[in-house]
Amino acid sequence: MTHAYQEIYLNKAQSVLGDAFDYAVNACELSGADFVKKFIASSVSKRMENGEPAYLAGKSGIEIVIEVVLETTGKELQVDPQENFGRSREYWIGWAVAFYQWHSGRKYSDIFKVVSYDELERMYYTLHEADISKTVEILDKQMREYFSETNLKRIRTAYGCTQTELAKRSGVSLRSIQMYEQRNKDINKAGADTVYRLAKVLGCTVEDLIEK
Repeated sequence: MTHAYQEIYLNKAQSVLGDAFDYAVNACELSGADFVKKFIASSVSKRMENGEPAYLAGKSGIEIVIEVVLETTGKELQVDPQENFGRSREYWIGWAVAFYQWHSGRKYSDIFKVVSYDELERMYYTLHEADISKTVEILDKQMREYFSETNLKRIRTAYGCTQTELAKRSGVSLRSIQMYEQRNKDINKAGADTVYRLAKVLGCTVEDLIEK
């Protein structure tokens, strides 16, 4: 699986986003849902998901919140910075979402489109002491259900190409294309040459066709 960025930044990114959620909700008294809206609307979320070291490891959670609020509202926070060395429910939410974003390579906006802040709050009570793989398993299932179309079908349709045309132009059998789109075959396990030929015809990258 292709992760969002190098693993050396993962622990720091998790702690930064965990601190950000904790500070936003518990110190700044923003609702979790409101902070999520501001976060995904800001350039900060894009910079983090793109793996920019200055945002993954160069800023504190408090600095992240200050920047998000200033960028999305034009106002400076009037809250004295205060470090919290505990591991609150809000911290876990940011920590877990940062891990899932790295693991899946999905955009934060897509993640929060599928799972709300309130739902993550409810997950906390059963999952915060469990291995993170359990959270990943649950979120993966919800993502697959929400984004039911495969990337191949979505991109092929947007390109305006039929399955038959794609088969002829790529040299990949029509049956294989149908099975990839119906999830009867896993495109992630297809040969690199097969995925490359499909991507070349559709004008996208190999990564675009891989299922997260």
